[in-house]
Amino acid sequence: MSHLRAMSGLDVLVAGNGPDLRGERLGLILHPASVTSDLRFSADALLTAGLDLEVLFGPQHGARGEKQDNMIESDHYTDPVTGLRVHSLYSEVRKPTPEMLDGLDAVLFDLQDVGVRVYTFVWTMALAMQACAEAGVRFIVLDRPNPIGGLVREGPVLREGYESFVGLYPIPLRHGLTAGELARWLVRVQSIDVDLTVVPCSGWRRWMSWDDTGLPWVLPSPNLPTPTSCDVYPGMVLFEGTLLSEGRGTTRPFEFFGAPWLDPEKLAEAVQGLGEGLALRPCHFEPTFQKHQGEVCGGAQLHVTSRERVRSVRAAVALLAACRSVGPDPFPWRPPPYEYEETLMPIDILWGHDGLRMGIEAGAGPDEILAGVDVELTRFGAEVEPDLLYE
Repeated sequence: MSHLRAMSGLDVLVAGNGPDLRGERLGLILHPASVTSDLRFSADALLTAGLDLEVLFGPQHGARGEKQDNMIESDHYTDPVTGLRVHSLYSEVRKPTPEMLDGLDAVLFDLQDVGVRVYTFVWTMALAMQACAEAGVRFIVLDRPNPIGGLVREGPVLREGYESFVGLYPIPLRHGLTAGELARWLVRVQSIDVDLTVVPCSGWRRWMSWDDTGLPWVLPSPNLPTPTSCDVYPGMVLFEGTLLSEGRGTTRPFEFFGAPWLDPEKLAEAVQGLGEGLALRPCHFEPTFQKHQGEVCGGAQLHVTSRERVRSVRAAVALLAACRSVGPDPFPWRPPPYEYEETLMPIDILWGHDGLRMGIEAGAGPDEILAGVDVELTRFGAEVEPDLLYE
C-alpha cells in the first residue's frame, strides 16, 4: 500500500488554500461522510473556520444519515447541533426551491460519492446546480476521491428515455470520475449554466484505492459500510432491480445476494465469467429488513481478492444469468415504482436501457449482453478528458 496521503476539497478549503468565502452567505449540501481528515463534521469545521453558513441541505438518507433504508424520505428540520435549518432534498423536492436559495451567495457541495451512476448524490448535485443557475447563486464543489478509483469504467451509458433519479444524464454505470469532474462535464457538455468552482482534492491520483488515500472511511450511506462494499456496488446494485435480496438487512450489503428459492451449490456451479479479483462462496443468510426479511435465503457472498482486477458489472451480469438458469421462470424482476419512477422497470433505469433485462430473459451470457459497451466507454472517456482534474 502506498503511504501517499490525499486531502479532500473540504480539508483544502479549511486549510485556507481554497477560495476566500469570508463574508459570503453560504448553504451546504452534506451527509455523515462530509468530514475532515480528522473526522470533524463539515458544518462544524466550516463554522469554526469563520464562514457564514446560513442553511444546510440533506440528500438521500438525510443530512446526518438518519434514514437506514433506501427510498425513505427525510423531513425538513432544524439541526440540533448547529441550530441551522436543514432542507431535505430527498422529500417532496429533490431540487432546491428558489425559497431555499433565497439570500445565499453560494452553495457548497460536500458529499462523498462512490463513482456509480445510480448513486443518487451526483444527481442531487446536478439538480442543485440547475437551481443555482436559475437563482444566480454560485456553486462550489468540495471534491472528494472516488473510492473505487478513476482508471476503470464499466457498464453501459444511460440512453435517452431511461432518465430517472438514478441517472439524469448519459454517463456509464461505473463512470470513473469524481463529483467535481462530473460537475465540470455537466457545465461544459450538458450546458448547466452555473457559476462553478471546484476545490480539488490534494494528493489524489486516479490509480488510488480508498486505502491508498490515508483518509478515514465514513460510510456515505448506511448500506455501503466499507470500501469493499463500494468495490462490488457498481454491479451488485443491479440486484435492486430484482426480487432477489442484494444483501440489505445483513452486515455485508451488496456482497451477499440470494433468495429463499435459490440453491447455493447449484447457483455456484452455474456461474460462468465471474472474472478475476472476485471469489464466490455459496452460503445462506437471513435479512433483518427489506426483501425476504426473516426468511433464510440461499445464495452466495462475493469476496474481493484483488481490488484492481474487480469488474463488478460483468460479474453481476454473470450472477444474474446464473440466477436465471437455476431459479424460477419467468425471472423475478422487481416491478415499479422505484426511486420516483412509476412506469419504467427498475432494472432498466439501473442498467440504463432494457438490454440487460431482455438479454437475461433470452438466456444470454455476459459477453452478449455487454457487446458494444466498450465502444460507448471509449467515446465517453474521450468526451470527459477536458474535465479531468487528476493524474
